[in-house]
Amino acid sequence: MVPVFLAPDRDRMIVIFGGGPVALRKARQFTGFRLRVVAAEIDPELQKLADETVTEHFDPADLNPFLKEAFIAVAATNSKELNTAIAFAAKKAGVLVNSAHGGGDVLLPSVVRKDKYTVAVSSEGRAAAFPPFVAAQINGFLDEDYDRMLDLIIALRQEIRTRIATQPERAAFLDMVLHNDDVWNLLRSGNLDGAHALALKLHISEN
Repeated sequence: MVPVFLAPDRDRMIVIFGGGPVALRKARQFTGFRLRVVAAEIDPELQKLADETVTEHFDPADLNPFLKEAFIAVAATNSKELNTAIAFAAKKAGVLVNSAHGGGDVLLPSVVRKDKYTVAVSSEGRAAAFPPFVAAQINGFLDEDYDRMLDLIIALRQEIRTRIATQPERAAFLDMVLHNDDVWNLLRSGNLDGAHALALKLHISEN
């Protein structure tokens, strides 16, 4: 598996087959994309999220009318057999697939979203209960000190462009800051200016 992040794009269509709780959960993970939901019955909350709804029974052997413009197809019915058939048909049509019962090209991880960064966890389809458990543990570990460090790294990255000549040297400097206990201690105490000043001194001392 190759982990990737997709930038939300309203020009890309996600087609979700299924109208129940699983389909709703999947739809929420595609916020920022265009959503077409295909199902005989569609949850009212899911209808609010969808840009298009097709409320009719569908034949998995003839999905092409529903897959028009599709970027990713999501098989999210409550039937494993039906989801398998949907995934097969979508792949045959050249469309990427996520399936609630596995066997797709696209896996949707459990996600920890912070203000400026995101962490995703996947068991690569092996155990659905594991990723949300790990994500909850990570969320508890990543406190506001990590947000402060990221803010510091972002600020330093801009400042050192004129001070450090090459990208490898800049990367090495930022890595040194990230691993410096004194910088972390200043951030944890709320002394952001002190952490910033110490980080710049680290560059000076290295030269």
